[in-house]
Amino acid sequence: MTSKTALYDEHLKLGATIVDFAGWELPVYYTRLIEEHEATRERAGLFDIGHMGEFEITGSYAFAFLQHMLSRELKPLVPGFAMYSTMLHPDGGTIDDLFVYMISNDRFMMVVNAANAKKDWDWLSSHVEGRDVKLKDISGETSKIDLQGPLTKKIMSKVAPGFTLPERFHFTDGEVAGIKTLVSRTGYTGEDGVELYCKNEDAAKLWCAILEAGKPDGLLPCGLGARDSLRVECCYSLYGHELTDLISPVEAGIGFVVGKEKDFIGGDVVKAQLKEGAPRKHIAFELVDRGVPRERYEVMKDGEVIGEITSGTFSPTLKKGIGMALIKAGTAAVGDTISVIIRNKPYEAKVVKKPFISFRGGE
Repeated sequence: MTSKTALYDEHLKLGATIVDFAGWELPVYYTRLIEEHEATRERAGLFDIGHMGEFEITGSYAFAFLQHMLSRELKPLVPGFAMYSTMLHPDGGTIDDLFVYMISNDRFMMVVNAANAKKDWDWLSSHVEGRDVKLKDISGETSKIDLQGPLTKKIMSKVAPGFTLPERFHFTDGEVAGIKTLVSRTGYTGEDGVELYCKNEDAAKLWCAILEAGKPDGLLPCGLGARDSLRVECCYSLYGHELTDLISPVEAGIGFVVGKEKDFIGGDVVKAQLKEGAPRKHIAFELVDRGVPRERYEVMKDGEVIGEITSGTFSPTLKKGIGMALIKAGTAAVGDTISVIIRNKPYEAKVVKKPFISFRGGE
């Protein structure tokens, strides 16, 4: 049985093509993936991300609890600041990647992947251990709408006149289109943007107000297809692809989420991988030959299978096939030529420096 976000009826009105994603009925595109991708890169795109999970963590021990449960050093957190991190198994495999928001010294919000929400909740709950920590699942009452693209600031000025956007990775409460909203200067596209959290009952009004305000500027509603191609161009991880229960953040190329000076679950393993090297390495590549690489296609070098693709797509920006792969450590480096096996045929590709497109956000 699938779930629907609070914006499901709005997607139908807009003629969206709906697919099942992690148990949710979500729009994959409204018109064309490339059109929505280019709108976000050049102007702005609006995304329904209401399927994500949100947890509140409160209590005098909340910070210490999260410091132990999450891999990243959380000491830089201050109220109004958000941070990307991972939550790990004792063997270093990734339970989930997530964002943690510090609302106050004893109140936090964690935003997790939809497919992992129950797993994450069960894992966190099993480690509370009677301390002054309270967990609350607010996923069922919370909607999330992402406005992304270089015209974000202009569009926000129309729906929230006089409101000052927070700096990148910061958030604040405010009114957007007359609706109480948590506004976070974050995103998953490599462009400037905001992620907006509101109550489910207000989501349709907020969505429609932003679409109407952004129409003269070329704002488009965008689906999962564009969201995926945008994040691949920026080499952003997607759980189930670059990260899994069997892939550590070091292997996935995001070793910056490992707190070197603190104790946390899985820390001994991933800190050793940082110091001594992990058995597998995450790379980015561009196809030299014409083709589209896809997840789980084999990667070869000198006649040997060295790994497999974790994510692949046609890049609307670069006009070529691009992808990311997990390979055996020491088998390929930036500048090397590799082969990607597409329908049993080798396609020439070159290992390139990550990301394909760097973050191009605003101030």
